[in-house]
Amino acid sequence: MASRALKPMTVRCVQRYTMSRKSAFFLAACAAAIVAVLACNGPSRQASAKTAVVETDTDSHLEHATFSMGCFWHSEEIFLELKGVKNALPGYAGGTEPNPSYDLVSTGSTRYAESVDVAFDPSEISYHTLLEVFFREHDPTTADRQGPDEGPQYRSAIFYRTPEQRSEAEQYISEIAGRYYAPIVTQVAPLTKFWRAEDYHLRYFRNHPDQPYIVSVTTPEVEKFRHDFPQLLKN
Repeated sequence: MASRALKPMTVRCVQRYTMSRKSAFFLAACAAAIVAVLACNGPSRQASAKTAVVETDTDSHLEHATFSMGCFWHSEEIFLELKGVKNALPGYAGGTEPNPSYDLVSTGSTRYAESVDVAFDPSEISYHTLLEVFFREHDPTTADRQGPDEGPQYRSAIFYRTPEQRSEAEQYISEIAGRYYAPIVTQVAPLTKFWRAEDYHLRYFRNHPDQPYIVSVTTPEVEKFRHDFPQLLKN
């Protein structure tokens, strides 16, 4: 989500149209691409989330997992829908600057990645299952990009909290590596701190179903997830 400058894809659209002078159809396609990219990448300072957010930080029965897989409007929603997941919060992980903001992370100049903190009950859903969902629902072979979103803030990453999580993540990657035509580039790194995102990002998918990026990018991703894992969905 982020940069105030047009992304390379947008620039290529403009250049291509100028050179080829194609019909209005191509211009419309470029405009749609611009809207889709900038919607997730540009500031969307909506009112604070209308959907209630359950706080789970004090529940000692829960474990936490932190993943980065592109735009966190998508990752927050898919993990929220899993049975055994008690909360999922968008935020930032992997950088060093204190108190990162959306605008700062969006520049792509930090090492922060848009991430989701998943609070789950291990008696209901395993970390292994979370890994399965994580890898199935994004492309772990593209460096610093997911779909229309480009930059290190959109990289594929697992931020482990325990040695067990690290071991399980690395083992899972070795098991599935042969399923892909390109090498898996998912970063596996220790979580130093998870910074919760600004309130207007919370439950963004649910609160803004008509937002252009949600309609064109996030909704198809969530629908794919529901098709892939119907047995894991909450009733």
